[in-house]
Amino acid sequence: MTVLLADDGSRFITRHESPTGPPNFLIHSAGSQETTALTHFPDPAPQLRGITKQLVTYKRDDGVPLSFTLYLPANYKKGERLPTIVWAYPLEFSDAGTAGQVAGSPNRFTTIGGISQLFLVTQGYAVLDDATMPVIGDPDTMNNTYIEQVVASAKAAIDKAVEMGVADRDRIGVGGHSYGAFMTANLLAHSDLFRAGVARSGAYNRTLTPFGFQSERRTLWEAPEMYMKVSPFMYADKIKHPILLIHGMADDNSGTFPIQSERLYQAIKGNGGIVRYVQLPYEAHGYLGRESVEHTLYEMVNWFDKWVKNAPSSTPATTTAGGGTN
Repeated sequence: MTVLLADDGSRFITRHESPTGPPNFLIHSAGSQETTALTHFPDPAPQLRGITKQLVTYKRDDGVPLSFTLYLPANYKKGERLPTIVWAYPLEFSDAGTAGQVAGSPNRFTTIGGISQLFLVTQGYAVLDDATMPVIGDPDTMNNTYIEQVVASAKAAIDKAVEMGVADRDRIGVGGHSYGAFMTANLLAHSDLFRAGVARSGAYNRTLTPFGFQSERRTLWEAPEMYMKVSPFMYADKIKHPILLIHGMADDNSGTFPIQSERLYQAIKGNGGIVRYVQLPYEAHGYLGRESVEHTLYEMVNWFDKWVKNAPSSTPATTTAGGGTN
């Protein structure tokens, strides 16, 4: 970030941060190496400085390059295998080269705010943050292979974290918000990679978004089989690992009205799966109220602690039809 203080560019302001130094602003003069500090913001959470992060790159089985940012707790000991959370948001690309481009930087100052999944790092989890889940193909038909591609990407992320000696393959969870929640439900429905999931403010029945979603150009009537295939609601009987659904009851996003979570909850519960549905009054697509933020973090930690960190066994947990957790 650069802001000019003079029209001729002779003086300007830059923003500087590092993994251990909080963002501050500096004044520069052209032709001089000297700077003047404009701000002196202290570290707002020094107790987080022990957290480490690392940009990790790897490849999917089909050769597509992927990446995630690995966050480890402050007291992590090398070689220790931790309960691990994969947090992601799928994106669409027309080619593998573009999909493999790395965004962001491991040199940014680490902050944790609001409902951030990084709060889980403070609770003893490894977090594979922003694990890339590209859906690649012709823009007109790429979602025909959406399921296969996100499952392959998730498997590649887990394999890499296990190979690094960080993740315990028997204690892996998955989570996401909005389109990431849609991904989470699909991964639980179509793979056995995860012990549990957290899905916030998602859409799970694509027949309720019949005129397209994300970059999908076709309507429900033009591609009915694809709409059914990518809807985890249609595979609710296959979701045998526990899933926590969270939704703001005033969600103003056109594709993620609360009925999406309500109906998925009923479908999973009716089929004997383990599901919990948390409603946040007056919250929109993102959650802002202090009570809502704290409650969301509480629910996420409790859920992952119960079903991932302290997972009872490697067998999918189920109940009798009509049962469930509520």
